[in-house]
Amino acid sequence: MSNNDAHDAPAEKTGGTNFLRTLIAEQIASGEHRGEVVTRFPPEPNGYLHIGHAASICLNFGLAEHFGGRCRLRFDDTNPDAEDQEYIDSIQADIHWLGFEWDGEVRYTSSYFDTLYDYALTLIDAGLAYVDELSPEQIREYRGTLTEPGKNSPYRDRDPVESRAMFEAMANGEYAEGTASLRAKIDMASGNINLRDPVIYRIRNKAHHQTGNKWCVYPSYDFAHGQSDAIEGVTHSICTLEFEDHRPLYNWLIEHLPVPSHPVQYEFARVNLNYTITSKRKLRRLVDENIVDGWDDPRMPTISGIRRRGYTPESIRNFCEMVGVSRSGGTVDAALLEHAIRDDLNTNAARAMCVLDPLKVVITNWEEGHVETLTAPGHPNRDDMGERRLPLTREIYIEKEDFREEANKKYKRLVLGKKVRLRNAYVIEAQDVVKNDAGEIVEVHCTYDPDTLGANPADGSKPKGVIHWVSATHGKQALVRVYDRLFSVENPAREEELLDGLNPFSLTVHRGCWIEPDAAEVAPETRLQFERTGYFVADRYEHAPGAPVFNRVVALRDTWAKIEARGNA
Repeated sequence: MSNNDAHDAPAEKTGGTNFLRTLIAEQIASGEHRGEVVTRFPPEPNGYLHIGHAASICLNFGLAEHFGGRCRLRFDDTNPDAEDQEYIDSIQADIHWLGFEWDGEVRYTSSYFDTLYDYALTLIDAGLAYVDELSPEQIREYRGTLTEPGKNSPYRDRDPVESRAMFEAMANGEYAEGTASLRAKIDMASGNINLRDPVIYRIRNKAHHQTGNKWCVYPSYDFAHGQSDAIEGVTHSICTLEFEDHRPLYNWLIEHLPVPSHPVQYEFARVNLNYTITSKRKLRRLVDENIVDGWDDPRMPTISGIRRRGYTPESIRNFCEMVGVSRSGGTVDAALLEHAIRDDLNTNAARAMCVLDPLKVVITNWEEGHVETLTAPGHPNRDDMGERRLPLTREIYIEKEDFREEANKKYKRLVLGKKVRLRNAYVIEAQDVVKNDAGEIVEVHCTYDPDTLGANPADGSKPKGVIHWVSATHGKQALVRVYDRLFSVENPAREEELLDGLNPFSLTVHRGCWIEPDAAEVAPETRLQFERTGYFVADRYEHAPGAPVFNRVVALRDTWAKIEARGNA
């Protein structure tokens, strides 16, 4: 598709709305921004990205793709106290996994520190910035409130020559942290609190992961962000709605500095999911207190956690498209995200059988040592997935919940004296049970009808149901983890104590499961539908062919109502 074709494409695709596509199409038609679309994704490298960031990634990179433009990746690394190379590496991996490629090299705000420092001197020389010796607490006190104006610092009218000399001394490490800062000189009575002489540089006597010990002063996010956009020639600086009140400051700085271009900031509503937290501070607490097993725990809403859970890049992009882009905030039902992955895996995940809670079944009229290798389609609707081998033997495993000695007519599984079909195999009839000293059933004895492969019993009776199974001698043992939502309350961020909202059933570990032999040999991150059980993925790190470890991605259908009921019991 040519750039012109992209510009003529519909402003909105099937799914959620996207007002920014409409706006940009109108701008291109009128010649704004010289007809260019240059966006950027500017994460702070102070934690792992989460599902909300995925929406921003899809938006910024997606708009550039849609209009034949470019999207840059820039790390806004202005705070050496919280940043780490680990986060930089994970963010790049997340973007690639989602299927996007940034324009040019990775960029860093720290690469512009020299230019930003010169910009600060420009403001000082113009009388538009001053060195303030109020403490951080005093600055907050002088700032005022949303209903009361702030008051001027006693250092606000300091001579620019003195401010410049002091700022240079700050940069040379001659001041301790907290003893001075550089503030823009705007309007302490402004109704927008962000314009009340904001701090644009503060002292940090700490090494930076990119610049080492070169700097003792670091720019604020608000000061560095817009100027970095301008240096990079960004046309559309797309932020979430909480930055709307910061836009006047963004524009003021652009207007008063000799920047090479004039980007424009646009805001959209961030994506919030119920039963989910996306605060980096709170997510870090879960990691630090070992509530979860790291940033990529499959219960975490981080992109790396979602990936390890088994979600696909396509499902995340489709979810973001369904949610759409708007100016009005709100909360998205987590069930929509689960729907996106079910819809994907229903079409693209091969089938397999796995018994999570095994009960041995002995087919008494089956010859000892005899193995019959049956076959089943890899996918019921996709010939390209071929067939899989199902060795059937005298001893097999079924789920414990699939057998009862007695049951009412609504129970459609194996019952003493009743028939049931083994999935993709024969009809069996339960004859007897073996119990241990505690009275627990440890073995079920059955007979099979050799004339029922692919047909009903010869006597015309129909089995009550179909159950899955795995050979006890040819199947492979596996470890299977069943994950569910980490929180059992709809808005965990509102809980007085974060941990009070945790779902006690968010992880169940099944050891000694039995899985089809072919399924045990798949590569890590292979997704399968365990028939009658759910969608699962071979763990990204722990799974190895022959030593299978699987995580549940999602149930076959929404079972959250059952979880809530169990939690309230």
